[in-house]
Amino acid sequence: MKVALIGASGFVGATVLNELISRGHDVIAIARNIEKIDATSDKLTKVQADVFDAAKLADILQPADVVISAYNSGWTNPHIYDDFLKGAHAIQQAAKTAGNKRLIVIGGAGSLYIAEGVQLIDTPEFPEAFKPGASAAREYLNQLREEKELPWTFLSPAIEMHHGIERKRTGTYRSGLENPVFNAEGRSWITVDDLAVAIVDEAENAQHIQQRFTVAY
Repeated sequence: MKVALIGASGFVGATVLNELISRGHDVIAIARNIEKIDATSDKLTKVQADVFDAAKLADILQPADVVISAYNSGWTNPHIYDDFLKGAHAIQQAAKTAGNKRLIVIGGAGSLYIAEGVQLIDTPEFPEAFKPGASAAREYLNQLREEKELPWTFLSPAIEMHHGIERKRTGTYRSGLENPVFNAEGRSWITVDDLAVAIVDEAENAQHIQQRFTVAY
């Protein structure tokens, strides 16, 4: 399978890239700065691109069977909300122009429902610093649900999935749809390595077409 990976140099993207390479897939690794992509493989092609340029991006995506977007407009970006939506829409358009490619979008956990009609982002405990980015991801998910032509998938990670969590690949996880997956201790968490496993599993098996899903231990 040939996979185009957008955001291949980021925290999540770099881990997904390693998982794809370990499974023998051909990868088009797309980033603003390809010098930040550390992975090497004879099946890896590194491509510099601006995600806001949908026409150029469509040409890059043309050979791919699946597109995985790990695009993040930057947590410290003061324009994170607008830039995330602009980039996400450009990626969506590029995937359509390239031939309605399967598109897997890695979003956030903020839009998961922790109670009837209550999303995580709207609880008092949700960190204020993450709200602009989480709000953008929620808004984009709402818009993506209106997309009827593109075979899209939106993945919300567990509530706890960040740089501070220990890196470990177990190859196991549990999945859900609109609600967080909690373990016996009431914790919703996953390492970035096992999040990458779930993403590549979805790329290979297409279990959630035109659906949002979530994963945790």
